[in-house]
Amino acid sequence: MILKDAGIVNVFTGELEFGDVAVYKGRIVGIGRYAQQELPDKSQTRVIDCRNKFIAPGFLDGHIHIESSMLSPKAFAEAVVPHGTTSVITDPHEIVNVAGKAGLRYMLKESEELPITVCIMLPSCVPATPLEESGAVIQAEELLEFMGEERVLGLAEVMDYFGIVRGDRELVRKLELARQFGKIADGHAPGLKGKEVNAYCTAGIESDHECSEKAEALEKLRRGQWIMIREGTAARNMESLKDLLKPPYSNRCMLVTDDRHPGDLIRTGHLDYLLRKAVEYGANPVTAIQMVTLHPAQYFGLKNRGAIAPGYYADMVILKDLVHFTVDSVYKEGKLVGKDEKLVEKDEKAAGEGNPGKDASGKIAGNDSLLAEDRKKIFQSIHCRELEPSDFYFKGKGRFKKIMELIPGELITKELILPCEEEENYLSGIRVPEDIIKLAVIERHLNTGHIGIALMKGYGLQAGAVASSIAHDSHNIIVAGTTEEDMSLAANRVRASNGGLAVVKAGKVIGELPLPIGGLMSEESAVAVDKILEKLKQETYKLGIREGIDPFMTLAFLSLSVIPKIKLTTKGLADAETQEILPVYF
Repeated sequence: MILKDAGIVNVFTGELEFGDVAVYKGRIVGIGRYAQQELPDKSQTRVIDCRNKFIAPGFLDGHIHIESSMLSPKAFAEAVVPHGTTSVITDPHEIVNVAGKAGLRYMLKESEELPITVCIMLPSCVPATPLEESGAVIQAEELLEFMGEERVLGLAEVMDYFGIVRGDRELVRKLELARQFGKIADGHAPGLKGKEVNAYCTAGIESDHECSEKAEALEKLRRGQWIMIREGTAARNMESLKDLLKPPYSNRCMLVTDDRHPGDLIRTGHLDYLLRKAVEYGANPVTAIQMVTLHPAQYFGLKNRGAIAPGYYADMVILKDLVHFTVDSVYKEGKLVGKDEKLVEKDEKAAGEGNPGKDASGKIAGNDSLLAEDRKKIFQSIHCRELEPSDFYFKGKGRFKKIMELIPGELITKELILPCEEEENYLSGIRVPEDIIKLAVIERHLNTGHIGIALMKGYGLQAGAVASSIAHDSHNIIVAGTTEEDMSLAANRVRASNGGLAVVKAGKVIGELPLPIGGLMSEESAVAVDKILEKLKQETYKLGIREGIDPFMTLAFLSLSVIPKIKLTTKGLADAETQEILPVYF
């Protein structure tokens, strides 16, 4: 195949070249000028006119959780490939927190033979901290059997930075194991600074995607870490880190999504959207492309990917421009897989060559070769009793109350302390006019009966309740509500659906989205999931949740006790910095 007369993005030098790209058996074999009459077998060579277009390397997302798209790996590929993404590095700690090694085997199996390269980082913190209750506990020895997998690149984000800084032996063993196999280790250390950054880097952790301020990112860059600039559905850090989009800082930076909902993938795109945002914030277009191609390929040690150069895999994006990054077509190892922002469908014979097929129901076809025991862990993942309104009452009293306050566009929260009213309703604590509602996390893996309850401000809910079995990272059932009755109904609906989302108003379920794969992912296509999800979001906005807040993605992060300042686990309100359980009333 010859792609003729294109502007070629050279990520090595930051230049634009003009000429042809020659491809043979899935590899780029030359850049220059090629006349068809010079070819040894002219009849077997396709010539593609690329005048007024640009050829860039296929985009690579260096940090994403596929499960957070609520899509199976095949449906995820169907959604992102047309936007130019040809490789992703995923951390499957969501499904592993639910189903342990069965979840890891599922993700490895289901990401085979797709029109996208899916590489995996092994979850390092399952559960994220001792304050969380998950469906599994993964020790270093259990990672050993996966370290030799070709698509396993290392140890995923080490979220328990508190443990690392204090020399937790089990975490150190996991890092030592990664080093023994020549693998890298990703980081997750929001707000870490000073000598604690030194300790974190000394442990061998080479990147961070949690920076929300320039000063924090620069300190970590100066200590040798790569910075992943995140722009996802819930957390959007690019604007505050926009100065890093230019050299010399950009030389050690990547653009990543972390978590992205199907509607965003379909309507605004994947990494192509991040490229547009980066240019809006002042990045040179070629520099921006480097941060989703060459830089992640270098960091992860993916040789022969991330550039348009001889010997490299022919993972290529044909772009109509370098401002809006409008995708004309996408090639994966020389095969056309995307055209005009749509997946190129293959016939049945070609389906095995790396394209997700669909069964008669329109669902994305899955792999049925899972062990029965693994399948049970993944598809029957809800284990808790039916809930009553009284399960959501507080038991303590005090002169003051501690409230989790949300920060728009951020995963971090504030700790708000208010005096109790003279006639405080200690059982409930809900004060809707003041935007103070109730949040609860219900353990759903081992039927322990544990329920954490807290007060929350900034979500905007004025009536009803919203529940989900997506609650990072242990993925217990999380529910926010304005009455205990609606909270119990919403949580019970998620329980009855064996995982999913539910919206309730005045004692009635007004919308739901079943997520049968670990309570995290749907078996439907991205378009089908998005249609239901958008309808649910509109229902939550009618209930008062503020426009600009993604109601479900935001809710999902309110239980992640490794992100400051306070979060809610099944054990109660947790201080992410001290790893202590705090009373709501004191």
